[in-house]
Amino acid sequence: MTDTTARPLSGRYALVTGATRGIGQATALALAEAGAHVIAIGRTAGALEELDDAIQKAGSAATLVPLDVKDGPGLDRLGGVLYERFGRLDVFVGNAGVLGPMTPLQQVEPKEWDDAIAVNLTANWRLIRSLDPLLRLSTAGRAVLVSSGAASKARAYWGVYATSKAALEVLGRTWAAETQNLSNLRVNLFNPGPVRTRMRAKAFPGEDPEALPAPEQVAQAIVSLCLPSFEDTGKLYDFPSRKLLSFQPPA
Repeated sequence: MTDTTARPLSGRYALVTGATRGIGQATALALAEAGAHVIAIGRTAGALEELDDAIQKAGSAATLVPLDVKDGPGLDRLGGVLYERFGRLDVFVGNAGVLGPMTPLQQVEPKEWDDAIAVNLTANWRLIRSLDPLLRLSTAGRAVLVSSGAASKARAYWGVYATSKAALEVLGRTWAAETQNLSNLRVNLFNPGPVRTRMRAKAFPGEDPEALPAPEQVAQAIVSLCLPSFEDTGKLYDFPSRKLLSFQPPA
């Protein structure tokens, strides 16, 4: 008999984007340790294979999808392929993200803008189109979109990244509102805060990484939002404060 207490996602299928490093890699492995079959999306085949080895050691299985999330048609085809193979999807973690240029807005090149928006925002919208029908077929579909504290700030030189994450939060909240009373799907946002990742080191090169939480700590919190027992939707989990927050209109 399966131990659903120790492995509460046994028999479930979980898709993670940006699964080859940082928070995405740690989340993919944590989902596997919770019993899920992980569908790992990343650009680097070698890194995906290393993740596959770790998932097998954790006693779970993986399906590797070498795919750049800027490949819109590839994302569009993904839902149909997964339906033919698995018949449904239980968990979607939209983690893939890029920092983009840290420069004044008037100096941002159009390609730099387009690339950041494509990865941080448009890819998640296309995945919603592709995966929403599969998530609705689950008895407890769960989606978590990884945002950032930058989404609620207007800090100089962070315009590209902050704009994409602010838009991502509205995208996720809209999806949550559209599915709240029509399915078993729950959609939430997740703010990891400062974490010991390559992206954080690029943004803050003088920072001591050992003073920051490891991706594995963050991953455990993301997994908690993916469990069938988690019923909230349209919320933001703020990892630095360990609080589930509601979005509030201006006073």
